Amino acid sequence: MSEGKNLVGVDIGSSSIKVCELKEGRKGRTLTKVAYAPIPPQTIVDGHIMNTGVVTETLMKLFSDAKISQRNVALGVSGQSVIIRKITVPMMTPAELDEQIQWEAEQHIPFDIKDVQIDYQVLRKHADRGQMDLLLVAAKRDEINDYAQFVREAKLKPVVVDIDAFSVQNLFEVLRGVPPDRTLALINLGASLSSLNIVAGGTSAFTRDIASGGNAISEEIQRETGMSFDQAEAYKCGDPSAVSGAGGMIPQQVQQVIESACDTIAAEIQRSLDFFMATSGESNIDQVFVTGGTANLTPLRNAIQRRARTPVEFFNPVEGLLIDSRNVKEEMLRARHAQLAVAIGLALRKEKEKRA
Repeated sequence: MSEGKNLVGVDIGSSSIKVCELKEGRKGRTLTKVAYAPIPPQTIVDGHIMNTGVVTETLMKLFSDAKISQRNVALGVSGQSVIIRKITVPMMTPAELDEQIQWEAEQHIPFDIKDVQIDYQVLRKHADRGQMDLLLVAAKRDEINDYAQFVREAKLKPVVVDIDAFSVQNLFEVLRGVPPDRTLALINLGASLSSLNIVAGGTSAFTRDIASGGNAISEEIQRETGMSFDQAEAYKCGDPSAVSGAGGMIPQQVQQVIESACDTIAAEIQRSLDFFMATSGESNIDQVFVTGGTANLTPLRNAIQRRARTPVEFFNPVEGLLIDSRNVKEEMLRARHAQLAVAIGLALRKEKEKRA
C-alpha cells in the first residue's frame, strides 16, 4: 500500500548518477524529469563512497539543472554491504514476526546484527506445514547512513532506501507483469557491478550481485592493446569518433577482446543461474531479461544467451511510459534509456508506504 507523491529516484552508480521523476495520472505514468551525469573513476568503489564531495555537488547540480523541485528521494544500494536471503520460519502473526525477525536474522546474516538494518517481506504462506517463506534483507547501517548523509548535504531528504535489484523487479512488474507460472531472470548490467534477480512463482527467489560489468571489458581492451581507458571505452561502445580512426571498423583484435571479455562475464552469470537451479529444484529458466548500460552490447547479450541456453531480451525501462517532451530531451533519453532502470524503479516509490 502506498500513497502521496512519487519520490524522486536517485541511482548512484560507480560511473554515473541517474535521477528520474515520475508522475502518475489517469492516462498512465509520465516520465517528467531525467538527469544524468558521469562521475570520476574511483569516486565509488565496491559500493563505498570514496569522494562524498563529488557526489554531493553532482546531485545538487543535477536537481538544479533539471529544475526538480521535489526534494524527497528514494535511494538504491547494492554490493557487498547488502545481504539477501530467502528463509523459512514458523507461521506467526505480523506482530509476532516483528518481534522475532531480529533473532531469525541472526541465524542467517554473516554480520553483527547490531551493525545492520533489517527488513523483510512475506513471500508465501504454507498453512499445511505451519510455515512461511520470507525474503530477508540486511544492509550495513554505516553504508546507509553514509548515503543518507551526503544526500542530506545535497539539500535532499532520503525517505526510502531500496535494493537495486528489487527496484528493477518493481519496474518490470509494473511495465510487463510477472507470470506466476514462469521463471525469469532479470539482470541489470552496470559498469562495475551486475545484479541478478530470479523471479519464480511471481516472487523473487534468488538474488546475487556479480562484481563485474562494462568496465571489465574496457579494462581488458586497454590491457591487450595498450590504448587509453577512454579510447577502449569508446571502441567498446562503438563510438563513431573512435571507430572512424580505423576506417569505420573496429579492429579485429579489439573485437576478439570484446567477445572474450563478454564470454567471461556471461560465464559468471551462468554459474549463478546453475547454482539457483541446483539449489531450488527448478528445472529451467524460461527467459532472461537484461537492462543497464552494458546491456547495449550485442556481443554480451549473445554470450549470455549462448551460455544460459535461454532466450535473452533487452528490457527497455522507458517502454510503456509517457514522456514529458517539454522537460525530457529525446536525444538524451535515446542515448541513456538503458541506464535508467534502477532510477525509474526507485521513482515508483511513494512518500507513504505500508507493509502489505
